Amino acid sequence: WVRMTPKGRQAKAKARLSAYDKLLGEEGAQKESQLELYIPPGPRLGAKVIEANGVSKSYGDKLLFDNLTFSLPQGGIVGVVGPNGAGKTTLFNLITGREKPDAGTFEVGTTVKMAYVDQEHNDLKPDDTVFQAISGGNEIIHLGEKEMNARAYVSRFNFSGSDQTKKVGVLSGGERNRAHLAITLKQGANLILLDEPTNDLDVNTLRALEEALENFAGCAVVISHDRWFLDRICTHILAYEGDSQVYWFEGNFTDYEENRKKRLGDQAPKRIKYRKLK
Repeated sequence: WVRMTPKGRQAKAKARLSAYDKLLGEEGAQKESQLELYIPPGPRLGAKVIEANGVSKSYGDKLLFDNLTFSLPQGGIVGVVGPNGAGKTTLFNLITGREKPDAGTFEVGTTVKMAYVDQEHNDLKPDDTVFQAISGGNEIIHLGEKEMNARAYVSRFNFSGSDQTKKVGVLSGGERNRAHLAITLKQGANLILLDEPTNDLDVNTLRALEEALENFAGCAVVISHDRWFLDRICTHILAYEGDSQVYWFEGNFTDYEENRKKRLGDQAPKRIKYRKLK
């Protein structure tokens, strides 16, 4: 595993954005056999994926963000960064339609098919075995156009033979996270939302997830505090910078940090302050 130079990462991110068709086509399909974790592509994305125009959102008298504007391109991978409680999960609620903006427009394109793993993992049933939870009890699962042996798929998420019979109710945090990833990644979505996907992941699964996302023919929005992970996968950063401002940046996390220091000096927001609603 080699750490890339900033120039190398920028070039890779740009290449990813211009290679959506390649990822979706034959080239992507060939990669499948080489990857430990493969995320099957969903339907073809149209030009509009997510577009936010002048979006404001508040809770009580706290203005979480004001005038949020961005457009996610086909194939884009966005890292969402900022302290806990800043409103990052609220962004996911806007994307999934659970919440509406107070002002401005927030649109998700008509071609978008979404898969979302939230931090609560509420849809895991405690009495199911790991195998049942991930495979639905089927011996064959469908990954996009392909079929795969369900036990082989489950084992790709580091659940070996006997681990597959464990009850979901006794899983550790990291195991629950891996099970949830397995359920989400097989859905054939073209937009994946991941909330802290790297929490409690072992190094091998983490590397496999990085490679899977890099080769995924679709878009992803990833909330994470893991800067190395974001550096490896992101084409864009959406950063909660305090004072109800969310900054949209094209580039990875290291590039964003350099940009932020130029704009704001060395002060990273440790705790977010919000403007009060007028």
